[in-house]
Amino acid sequence: MASNFLPAGSTRSVLDFPPFPFRVAEAYGARLIDVDGHEYVDLLGDYTAGLLGHNPAPVADAVTKALARGWSLGAIADEEHLLAEELCNRFPSLQLMRFTNSGSEANLMAIGVARHHTGRSKVLVFDGAYHGGPLYFGKGGEALLAPFEYVRCPFNDLDAVTRALAEHLDIACILVEPMMGSGGCIPGRHDFLAGLRDVCRDTGVVLIFDEVMTSRMSIGGAQRRLAVRPDLTTLGKYLGGGFSFGAFGGRADIMSAFDPARGGTLTHGGTFNNNVATMTAGLAAVEMLTPEALDELFDLGESTRFRLAKVAEPFGLSVTGWGSLMNLHATAVDVRRPADLEDTDPRIGELLFLNLLERGFYIAPRGFIALSLAVSHSDVEAFAEAFDDSLGHMVEVDALAAIQHQR
Repeated sequence: MASNFLPAGSTRSVLDFPPFPFRVAEAYGARLIDVDGHEYVDLLGDYTAGLLGHNPAPVADAVTKALARGWSLGAIADEEHLLAEELCNRFPSLQLMRFTNSGSEANLMAIGVARHHTGRSKVLVFDGAYHGGPLYFGKGGEALLAPFEYVRCPFNDLDAVTRALAEHLDIACILVEPMMGSGGCIPGRHDFLAGLRDVCRDTGVVLIFDEVMTSRMSIGGAQRRLAVRPDLTTLGKYLGGGFSFGAFGGRADIMSAFDPARGGTLTHGGTFNNNVATMTAGLAAVEMLTPEALDELFDLGESTRFRLAKVAEPFGLSVTGWGSLMNLHATAVDVRRPADLEDTDPRIGELLFLNLLERGFYIAPRGFIALSLAVSHSDVEAFAEAFDDSLGHMVEVDALAAIQHQR
């Protein structure tokens, strides 16, 4: 019925999968209850936006109190600058920052201010990368790309980047995730990311870290864990406490373009940039996101991935990722860039998704997993057993062999 009014029945393509989308009636902690009353362990965390788990009391209480004072204010409130101060203190690259409504918007704004700052026009990106709906560089994204001029390089290939910078002297910025998230949870090698820092410094190109997903890797994101500082950083997802959120910021000399008092000439509007719900929820969220909590989650993710990879290996499958984000792949090859996944069959992941759903665990059909703070060690133990059992069942009914034979 929904498809009578919404193309594919929703406004979020990633949630549209056969035989029909997963419909949830309520949620709490790391649990989802579908419209038929079945309960599931949520290991997807709303594609990283649900890092705090569902309905965290500190966020709910703070937002409820704030809304009692009014919400669509069309004015400035204290929560805005307090949240900005907290984030600037956490992320090494953030000297000045501004809020948006999503990570997609944050990336568009970061590109725009980088082009303004350098006076150059081109944007260097990586094949298969996803930086939001208008910035998807994989199959199916071309028609909706924001109208910048792009130079594309393979991920984890510093030599290709160096050649591109020598050939295209009008590159304004490099946009990169420290780990490709939607591209398959493919970590950037440290020498690659540190090398990007060096070549950008040498050429005057602005280095933008898209940390919409990887900001969860530590109290100061991937950049703090890697000790690689970009010129600009984009944020989103969970830092709004589960509400619509985005942010971009970095070096003061770049971000001052938005400050008339510092000679800036750029304007940046957005009715809901500083909306009461998000600013209040964000402040409550960062109080929950202590260094200890994020480090513990990182370690839980690392141990979970190693355990799943050990189970998957005999079946010719692999698991990539970093910290609390990971992805199952229907290949045994060493995955260093999205091109390494071009010959994999998505039906294997989709079948595993359905097997796990039947056993009470919710991941993405593409094999993506994002642990939340609400996920317990016992949840992970039970999931690892269900993962092993699901693969065993797929072999028992010859599902893996049938799919591979059809290929």
